[in-house]
Amino acid sequence: MELIDLRRQLLSGHLTQDQSRDVKRHITVRLDWGNEHLGLDLVPRKEFEMVDEDQISVSDLYKMHLSSRHSIQQSTTQGENTRQRHGEPSRVPVPHHLLVNLKSFTYNIGEDTDIFFSLYDLREGKTISEKFLVRLNKNGGPKNPEKVDRLCALFTDLSNKDMKRDLYIVSQVIRTGRMLLNDSKKGPPHVQYRRPYGCAVLAMSDVLQIISELKEEKDFVLKVYTCNNENEWYQIHENIIRKSSNKYTAPSNNYGLIISLQLLRGDIEQVRRENPLVFSRGVAITRKLGFPDVIMPGDIRNDLYLTLERGDFERGGKSVQKNIEVAMYVLYADGEILKDCISLGSGEPNLPEYRSFVLYHNNSPRWSEVIKLPIPIDRFRGSHLRFEFRHCSTKDKGEKKLFGFAFTPLMREDGTTLSDESHELYVYKCDENTTFSNHALYLGLPCCKDDFNSCPNIPSSLIFQRSTKETFWICTQLSSTKLTQNVDLLALLKWKAHPDRVMDILGRLRHVSGEEIVKFLQDILDTLFSILDDNTDKFGPLVFQSLVFIINLLRDSKYYHFRPVMDTYIQKHFAGALAYKELIRCLKWYMDRSAEVVRQDHIQEAMRALEYLFKFIVQSRILYSRATCGMEEEQFRTSIQELFQSIRFVLSLDSRNSETLIFTQAALLNSFPAIFDELLQMFTVQEVAEFVRGTLGSMPSTVHIGQSMDVVKLQSIARTVDSRLFSFPESRRILLPVVLHHIHLHLRQQKELLICSGILSSVFSIIKTSSLDTSVQEEMEMMVESLLEVLLQTLLSIMSKSQSQEAGEYVACLLSLLRQMTDIHFQRLMENFQSKDELKEFLLKILCVFRNLMKLSIFPRDWNIMRLLTSNILLTTAQQLAPALHKNFAETDFDFKVWNSYFSLAVLYINQPSLQLENLSLAKRKKILDKYGDMRVMMTYELFNLWQNLGENKIHFIPGMIGPFLGVTLVPQLEVRNIMIPIFHDMMDWEQRKNGNFKQVEAELIDKLDSLVSEGKGDENYRELFGLL
Repeated sequence: MELIDLRRQLLSGHLTQDQSRDVKRHITVRLDWGNEHLGLDLVPRKEFEMVDEDQISVSDLYKMHLSSRHSIQQSTTQGENTRQRHGEPSRVPVPHHLLVNLKSFTYNIGEDTDIFFSLYDLREGKTISEKFLVRLNKNGGPKNPEKVDRLCALFTDLSNKDMKRDLYIVSQVIRTGRMLLNDSKKGPPHVQYRRPYGCAVLAMSDVLQIISELKEEKDFVLKVYTCNNENEWYQIHENIIRKSSNKYTAPSNNYGLIISLQLLRGDIEQVRRENPLVFSRGVAITRKLGFPDVIMPGDIRNDLYLTLERGDFERGGKSVQKNIEVAMYVLYADGEILKDCISLGSGEPNLPEYRSFVLYHNNSPRWSEVIKLPIPIDRFRGSHLRFEFRHCSTKDKGEKKLFGFAFTPLMREDGTTLSDESHELYVYKCDENTTFSNHALYLGLPCCKDDFNSCPNIPSSLIFQRSTKETFWICTQLSSTKLTQNVDLLALLKWKAHPDRVMDILGRLRHVSGEEIVKFLQDILDTLFSILDDNTDKFGPLVFQSLVFIINLLRDSKYYHFRPVMDTYIQKHFAGALAYKELIRCLKWYMDRSAEVVRQDHIQEAMRALEYLFKFIVQSRILYSRATCGMEEEQFRTSIQELFQSIRFVLSLDSRNSETLIFTQAALLNSFPAIFDELLQMFTVQEVAEFVRGTLGSMPSTVHIGQSMDVVKLQSIARTVDSRLFSFPESRRILLPVVLHHIHLHLRQQKELLICSGILSSVFSIIKTSSLDTSVQEEMEMMVESLLEVLLQTLLSIMSKSQSQEAGEYVACLLSLLRQMTDIHFQRLMENFQSKDELKEFLLKILCVFRNLMKLSIFPRDWNIMRLLTSNILLTTAQQLAPALHKNFAETDFDFKVWNSYFSLAVLYINQPSLQLENLSLAKRKKILDKYGDMRVMMTYELFNLWQNLGENKIHFIPGMIGPFLGVTLVPQLEVRNIMIPIFHDMMDWEQRKNGNFKQVEAELIDKLDSLVSEGKGDENYRELFGLL
């Protein structure tokens, strides 16, 4: 049923690519698990599809079997599999987006109501998202009639880390109307107060699994609770979550707030494309308070989030405490109130003013209300916030009397913005007649303690007096891609204001936090290249160091997913057409110093940054070439050639006695394969291949360097083989010899076997997919000459130690090589042996490896496709080797050891369990026969033909081979038996010729047959057959 449901989901066509991939993965894991438990064969798959073994290399087929086996094992221990495989580039994290839709609010408050939704992290005790605001009229319907059935928001850019937080959806209900709901006095209709009503929460942990598995919205009912003590309103959500039930009450058990939720995945543009219906409803985009995991160029944001925290106010001669309302305005330098710069929540238009809710009879109110201030960047400098405090009377007139104010500029004198923290603001006294028409009267006053300390000469007779016993607290958090709170970063971005300080400014870039750098990445890079253009000679090396620092920052796992931002910048925003000259010069200078400098930290950093330095170099050259119609092309090519001379120089240095130099060479080798694609934009495939060959060829041979460098060197070769460059036949012709040279050296010394097998596996995979190219025959010749002998030696060594994974890897490599060999390759192989002793040694090795393959069961029983293909390759190879036996080791040159080795292999081969077709179902038997024929029969013919070619030397195998040959006749296949019986006649005939009788053959035959029959072997036909004999 589960598989049927999964198949239905696939066929529905409603899944995203990622979801479709997950469903396919789940289906194949379940199928493979079922096959395993039913004792059926393992099915090798690629991208969840069954593979045709004829289209892929044996090494790839082996890896697919391993992968399928691994998936089954993993599915039994964990439900979720991590798809990040070794060597697979790190992908940009896929963000999640939570769709929240208000279906119904069933509480009859009888007043206009604001409902705020936000995401709250209990563990950290803070709200992590903006608020989504729904405004309802006193009848419970949307205040804006156009919003009927369109009260929905998308909480965007939630990372995987966010999804693991202890998140709650918090819904706060604020009514607008009378001070007290049960007050019979109507009060003046023009006086309205925002008043707290209730709160509801929903634990994401309770619903996340449900909505993750569904493809549509799911309804949830939330109960709204009111606060028993209004003074604790600021923490009502926490009290509800922690179940402090004495602090809240449910006004009714019959009513609820109904919302529907849906979880969407992918970048926001992808989500828009895949869910047009959601966006057609006018969904309100509700962002995180901070930044998403990746900030792309062009994502301009300038949001100041202000939390109205708390205040302490005097009673002011009143017998009861005040009802305090705070009004807030954003004012520009000229005193103009900025319109549309205050947002209470997404889903509603911005406002020119904010009015807080009022807490009844409370001189120390705690609001904890977050307001978003989306202030234009060009209005930020010079603007300030003004907070006006009023007492709201509940008497007949319902007046709101102004009694004080506070203010704060948005930027400090040094150009940085308000820091992300709490700020205690001074409260100044005033009365209801104060108009604030001249804002300059108060802007000269200190707004807080820090401001007071920096204003030494404050006149004592001021128009506004500070109320020393009253304080007001706000908290700010800036999410801006254009404004910073860091002095060093600001100095860099504004470097033209202090051209004399550029050296110091560039030097201080390393002290700026990674978060700030990635946030302002585009602006910082623009600034660095404008400084470089201003004075290359003076600032070039420091700009180069700064660029290297930023590139390496993006190598840190924390910032790795910002690399697409850098890529986008280079492709679309970078404009430094002259920069390539200085970047090449600096890079070469660093490399040339590596032989003489003791401390090489800067050199190693430059090596690690090689990939992106080349991206900048190439893009810069493209821009220059475009602007000048290709001028200075020869100079550019020469400078790259000279740079490669320096690269070869670094790698050729003897690092045995210098750990520092080892690290430098390792850093260079690690980065080196990443530059191939950049070079291919400027040079031909052959030219790039020559650069790479020269570089890999300059590395010392394995005997001269330590193990850690061996690994680094081989990893660099592995990435070269996996690169796009290696996929071109014209580059492989150049690169393959140097790759094979290093592999050969390592296999000779039995070092780093797994890395070497991985490289060989990749080479065979590429050659198999290119097998129609004429160049492949030449490449195969190279590989046979370099690898066949050493692969056999390696396998003999591994098989003697029974290292199973390595054995499987190298058997797959050997089989890949043998399978790709044509008649011509085998012919040349045989011709290339200098002597019969060499040929004999080779034949004994390969036949020994084949026999071990039969005996050791390298591949599990359920890897039937792999085992059949192995048998097919062994048969073909044995057929190719047979002529060498009777051509070189027959008659007077007869060698018993070689012939005996071949016969033993043939006997083992024919008796393999995987080839006993009689034990299989009719369908499976037909499939194998259609594809391969009966390989037992073919090998039996091979054995018979060789026996016939033995001539007089047959006597050497009488009676020794009678037992093994009888074992072949046990195979219940009539043709095999019919081929083998004449061999026994022949044996009798040869013994008769030699001894005048065949008693020895007769005795051996009777003895062995008797033994076999008593063991219950052989069927009725078998007994009849030997009765005739």
